[in-house]
Amino acid sequence: MGKTISCSVFLALVTCFYLQFGTALDTITPSKSIKDPEFIISQSGVFRLGFFSFANSSNRYVGILYNQIPVQTVAWVANRNKPLKDSSGILNISDDGNLVVLNGKTEILWSSNVTNTAPNTTTAQLLDSGNLILSNGDDGGSSLWESFEDPSNAFIETMKISTDVKMGRQVELKSWKSPSDPSDGNFSFGIEPFNIPEGIIRKNNQLYFRIGPWNGNMFLGSILMTAVYIDGFYVVADNQQQTFYMAYEYSNDSMLIYCELDSQGKFIERRWDAGKGNWINRYSSFQTDCDIYGYCGAFGICNSSKRPICSCIKGFKPRNIEEWSRGNGSSGCFRTTPLLCQRDNTNGSGGAGQGDDGFLKMMVKRVPAFPVRSSIINGDCKDQWLKNCSCVAYAYDAGIGCMFWSGDLIDVQKFSTSGVDLYDLYIRLPFSELDKGKNTKVIVITTVIAGIVVITISALFLWCRMAKQRGRNKKRKQMEHQFCSENIGENSIGVKLQQLPVINFEELATATNNFNHAKKLGEGGFGPVYRGTLDDGNEIAVKRLSKASGQGLKEFMNEVVVISKLQHRNLVRLLGCCVEGEEKILVYEYMPNKSLDTFLFDPAKQDVLDWRKRFNIIEGISRGLLYLHRDSRPKIIHRDLKTSNILLDKELNPKISDFGLAKIFGGDENQANTKRVVGT
Repeated sequence: MGKTISCSVFLALVTCFYLQFGTALDTITPSKSIKDPEFIISQSGVFRLGFFSFANSSNRYVGILYNQIPVQTVAWVANRNKPLKDSSGILNISDDGNLVVLNGKTEILWSSNVTNTAPNTTTAQLLDSGNLILSNGDDGGSSLWESFEDPSNAFIETMKISTDVKMGRQVELKSWKSPSDPSDGNFSFGIEPFNIPEGIIRKNNQLYFRIGPWNGNMFLGSILMTAVYIDGFYVVADNQQQTFYMAYEYSNDSMLIYCELDSQGKFIERRWDAGKGNWINRYSSFQTDCDIYGYCGAFGICNSSKRPICSCIKGFKPRNIEEWSRGNGSSGCFRTTPLLCQRDNTNGSGGAGQGDDGFLKMMVKRVPAFPVRSSIINGDCKDQWLKNCSCVAYAYDAGIGCMFWSGDLIDVQKFSTSGVDLYDLYIRLPFSELDKGKNTKVIVITTVIAGIVVITISALFLWCRMAKQRGRNKKRKQMEHQFCSENIGENSIGVKLQQLPVINFEELATATNNFNHAKKLGEGGFGPVYRGTLDDGNEIAVKRLSKASGQGLKEFMNEVVVISKLQHRNLVRLLGCCVEGEEKILVYEYMPNKSLDTFLFDPAKQDVLDWRKRFNIIEGISRGLLYLHRDSRPKIIHRDLKTSNILLDKELNPKISDFGLAKIFGGDENQANTKRVVGT
């Protein structure tokens, strides 16, 4: 509190001083500089420019900071590579009209380094956008230099990350060495035109991460940029002038958000949480090793859900078996059977008429690097590229059109989780590697004839089948309607399901804003889970069975049967269910800290779990399992226990969830055999 009062008094004195001498609080002039620890503030008080230090460091820097939040947050640093060693620093406009940082010996540690024709009228103004502008008063206030064009590691609203190919100029973020050392780190973030504009991260000037090509609305295949596009990210590309830039503006003025390229090379979006009094990470560019550019080499596929995560595209095999056996797939893969057009047509054309090459469809999270845009419309993509032997693969996007690749396919990534946009990639393979086989024509003809026969016979019995189906549907809907509203009778082990409250679908749709993507908490094998708020204000977690889920009514009923009988502080509580038509929904108590894996595998959150909290979580999980295995009647074996199924409440107390694959034992049983492979 003492520091707050001192700062307030200091700020009041500075304000009076500026008012007395008729100089704006947000401006530096040739006759008015600022000395450590003085500062200037933007007109509405959003940002301040002045001297600061990091915790546990005596080094002093000049920078732009957020002024209205209690946590020191630096948006830009001037002398990032040459810190002041004491409090003798001065920020002023020099005789040549440049904005400079001087030490006590009047040595220049940093300069805006521009040529100024009228230095006596130069001013530096801090705007509410966070941009510091050096302008010439005699030239109509034209901008000589801007901090937005010489950024540090922060990307804030209205700033432009840009590339001007003709002028050879690029505005890009530069990472810090560490969170407390703002000197130049190993990573940079910028926009590259390539054949289609992409946002990329470089490590030591080498391509390290790519967001994917821009299709006019978003970057293809990036969870980060697909999500934040909703918040106002956009790219402007002028191919004729060869200028490209990326910026963002949020429609919600009350939400304070900025992006940062951290010292580990992650592009992170942060949101200020006033309730917690800290910045919360919303999205990160890196989720797994598969996000590292070219992790599995040429013609390799990266799939983070498999072990090993690298494999070869069908028709290819590892180039270096020994390295691949050690988990290093960077050497990539090579084609096992040459394309017919490569063998029989040295000029690189033809082959399509012989029908010996074709395209294999593969679902990918992000298309390979360096696609070439074509003017060909979707319907003609395959026919056109089959005639061109140099075309190794092609894909189509409505915003871009046809894309094709003529060299190595690098950075191919598969993604097995549903709910993520996937893209069709067609890879050129010889006929022998395709799934069609040698007798494709015979199979097609036989299939067509058999189909006609089946359809003809089926038509004779159609009225009977439709009548039976209507009766079956009616009976199924009646059963589903009564499924959660009535008690289920004794089952084989004598367990009677307790009656659960029935919540209608309309009420759940209202609670989750019609299952809005912004309400989505996560997704598992069962389907997506949404955060919702009932009319009485209670928060809930709504688990909706996905049509694409491998689980069905059996697992759904199993979870209701199991969890409705369980009462323990370390087991998640089931509040109700909904079965209407094809909808099967479970309603749980809401866990504000999500699942354990979000802490364990997020470097920004790992430090939250000190040893005491980790021990409490371990102990809580053990108590829950002890109850399931010994004290519960009936005994329960979970069979799918993993970090994503351990939920954490607001006090970080663990609760075991997801009993869809659980096995029930009778009271007198102490062993049993499972009949199928289940779980993760």
